[in-house]
Amino acid sequence: MALHRVNTDDYQQQLDQKVDRLRGAFSPFTSLAPEVFPSPPSHYRLRAEFKMWQEGGRVDYAMYKQGEYKKPFVIQEFTVGSRRINALMPPLLEAINDSEILRKRLFCTEFLTTLSGDALITLIYHKPLDEAWEQEARALQDHLGVPILGRSRKQKLVLERDYVIEKLEIDGRSYQYKQVEGSFTQPNGDICGSMIHWARSCCEDAEGDLLELYCGNGNFTIPLAEKFRKVLATEISKVSVNAAQENIAANGVDNLDIVRLSSEEFTQAIDKVRPFRRLKDVDLDSYDFSTVLVDPPRAGLDADTCAMIARFPRILYISCNPQTQLENLEELTKTHKVERFAIFDQFPYTDHTESAVLLVRR
Repeated sequence: MALHRVNTDDYQQQLDQKVDRLRGAFSPFTSLAPEVFPSPPSHYRLRAEFKMWQEGGRVDYAMYKQGEYKKPFVIQEFTVGSRRINALMPPLLEAINDSEILRKRLFCTEFLTTLSGDALITLIYHKPLDEAWEQEARALQDHLGVPILGRSRKQKLVLERDYVIEKLEIDGRSYQYKQVEGSFTQPNGDICGSMIHWARSCCEDAEGDLLELYCGNGNFTIPLAEKFRKVLATEISKVSVNAAQENIAANGVDNLDIVRLSSEEFTQAIDKVRPFRRLKDVDLDSYDFSTVLVDPPRAGLDADTCAMIARFPRILYISCNPQTQLENLEELTKTHKVERFAIFDQFPYTDHTESAVLLVRR
């Protein structure tokens, strides 16, 4: 569904329907009433990507209806997007239409914003970006007061920076995150804060050390670190690992190590199936893992990773796809019971939801 304008009066009804549906889906594994975390009804999405529709010598923001990809429809507003995105859309479009160099062969515009007010705009073209484009783009950057980044085939032109800085207030403390363009970040900032707070509350009585798989830029890892003696986190994306290292330093965390490994590779490492040079400075035997946190992609956990995490006393499993999470719970609940169950309305007005469970060994 192309979601650009919403009726906020429908928000509670659509949330109630999601909760009822998920509560039924999870009923084979828990009778607990879910902890429900609603989203702001509008202006909740911090990222946006628009097709740029060229017609009659001008360009407009456009989106596609599901299943209809031949001709998009033009939009003037994006009420699910952050207020920062909506404030930038009109002056950016006006400036692009005033410049043939900026307008010509532009086919996509991306916005990346934060709750703390930072923003980055990426303009994507079907043409090489030359000095003339750079000159016009720099003038646009100065006019808007927002960093501009240009992309075309095999070309990335960074005029100032390719990231934003997010600041989240969690349990009375401020956390700072570098979020790099093109890498994964949580799309709904308010829900992101709710998920971190919930994960921290699940670890209040935790002991020992924490293992996190799929850690991204350290979104959960960094606020959870103070709850444990030591933390080891893994992530496969080099860009995200580099951002996480910077975020660790920016937040003054000194008990956390991040290594670039997939979950499958870590399973091989902890089982001593094979050595990894990327772990040469990490002594796995020095960790006393009591808790594992996983926030996998939509495909969920592979069978080997699912079997590996079942060895841990406590499992925090956050999922953007409850269906694959339910499939994994078929195995995990053979050894663990669901102690807490939460629903986060990460994607309002859609069928998608974020779900989370705390599993404790039986």
